[in-house]
Amino acid sequence: MTTEIQGSSRPDRRPGIAICAYDAVPGWDMVEDLSGEAWSPAGARTLSVSADDPARLAERLGDHLRNGDCRAVLLVGRAAKSNGFRMQMRAENRALDNEERLSQTGPGLARTTAPVADIIRAINATGIAADATSEAEADVGSYLLYRVLVELPDGPHTPAVGLLRTPATADENTVKRAIKAAASVMAGQMALLPRA
Repeated sequence: MTTEIQGSSRPDRRPGIAICAYDAVPGWDMVEDLSGEAWSPAGARTLSVSADDPARLAERLGDHLRNGDCRAVLLVGRAAKSNGFRMQMRAENRALDNEERLSQTGPGLARTTAPVADIIRAINATGIAADATSEAEADVGSYLLYRVLVELPDGPHTPAVGLLRTPATADENTVKRAIKAAASVMAGQMALLPRA
């Protein structure tokens, strides 16, 4: 009993992956099987980030990366231009209204830093058809992806940031399987957090 109490007070040094279902994709619930425990892939821990106003949400996700709480962000949203699961590989510099640039000095587009090819292979290996696209959708997902990517600090260990789009017709279990496959790949590329 003493070992369990001491173990529970130790800080969790596994790197974090923020998973954000920004438009309330049905089926993603971090708690599994009524156990009360959040699902985490091997070697990492997950942090569920709830939907919010897009600007505030982008700030919260950026804060998780800046303060070292998380080393990866997986955005999850619906696909408007596809009936399948897709990893969006880039986002354009567009404001939410799609009328003007989000940043007058920022690059025209930002490329995802997540291991897209590995994620697609992992999702396909679960029996779910998935592909990658360079076509950005004019929605909150693309806005968040661009904002988080352009605010990443420069350095040798760039956090993995990706956007998984799910079909509107996908059922709860399929969505969960795809998210777990993607997060597991991202976790496999992260090292343990250094000791404070």
